[in-house]
Amino acid sequence: MRAHDSATEPTTIAVTAPPLRADGPAASGTGRPAAAGGPAVAGSLRTGSGAGRSAPGGAGAGADAGPAAAGRPLPARPAPDSRVRGTLLAGLGVVAFSLTFPSTVWGLESFGPWSLVAVRSTLAALVAGVFLLAGRVPPPERRHWAGLAVVAGGVVVGFPLLTTLALRTSTTSHAAVVVGLLPLTTAALAALRTGRRPSRAFWAAAVAGAAVVLGFTFQQSGGAVSRGDLYLFGALLVCAAGYTEGGRLAALMPGWQVIGWALVLCLPPMLVASAVTLSVEPVRPSVHGVLGLVWVAAGSTFFGLYVWYRGMATIGIPKASQLQLAQPLLTLFWSVFLLGETLPLAAPAAAVGVLVCIAVTQRTRS
Repeated sequence: MRAHDSATEPTTIAVTAPPLRADGPAASGTGRPAAAGGPAVAGSLRTGSGAGRSAPGGAGAGADAGPAAAGRPLPARPAPDSRVRGTLLAGLGVVAFSLTFPSTVWGLESFGPWSLVAVRSTLAALVAGVFLLAGRVPPPERRHWAGLAVVAGGVVVGFPLLTTLALRTSTTSHAAVVVGLLPLTTAALAALRTGRRPSRAFWAAAVAGAAVVLGFTFQQSGGAVSRGDLYLFGALLVCAAGYTEGGRLAALMPGWQVIGWALVLCLPPMLVASAVTLSVEPVRPSVHGVLGLVWVAAGSTFFGLYVWYRGMATIGIPKASQLQLAQPLLTLFWSVFLLGETLPLAAPAAAVGVLVCIAVTQRTRS
């Protein structure tokens, strides 16, 4: 339903109907012009996970008002240009994330695992705080802080810490393919959290992509599960929870503010953690170590999550999460190009399978 349809239809009813008291039922329902903020306009302009659905209060607009008046949700599909822009933003976030593991390996040349995570979170929080202050962004509403805490715990602290611990014993290429299960994990948690149910074709393609990644992982590790793998599987769960909650919040506020406030929320404990860990773990400054720290702090943690949440808010959590199926393959490339690791022989076959799954998930209706 278009906004101006909502404005004209109720007004006509108000003129022809018998006079009613200003505080009567008509005043709160169909008799109020939509331009004054009536439910129909609010429902048609509302953004977020409920975007494109009629507001419950709009059911009183009359029998001829269409599906919205009957309480049936309208199709919630973004415009083609918005879908393209959202896909590009989410894809840019995936590229930024794909550099995280190689940068972490570089950072471990100069810092211990605990100090690397603490310092990267502190630096990212300082960057976010500067942007929030420069934009004079007011603090989020109280009801959003619980969700921001989930984002902070999963994306800012949990995932970086668990993957950094895993990379002490696992190669970058091995860790990359394990984390390739993140799209399916994110889609599953998003379905539970939001109540949305993607189509069967979507799930089939997502499971197939995860199976390709999982098979590749076990083929490379000989079927064994190491302590590093356990760290990585834990990282999958906490990161998927952070992505899901962050995607929900990004529909209510700009994506950069979601990650910005989540980082700021972590600043006090991370400042303390940085002071403690830097005094305990040895620090061996090097060019690679400093570059790795700078990227994981400013590139992956702030910029990557900023564009990722913006893209996810536009095209939806399930479809955005499937773009991450390409992340392990990009990380494999960086591991060879930047770290000199040997490319696994099964990588080309896995690349073809994953790209096919991405194409299917992007074409199915979520």
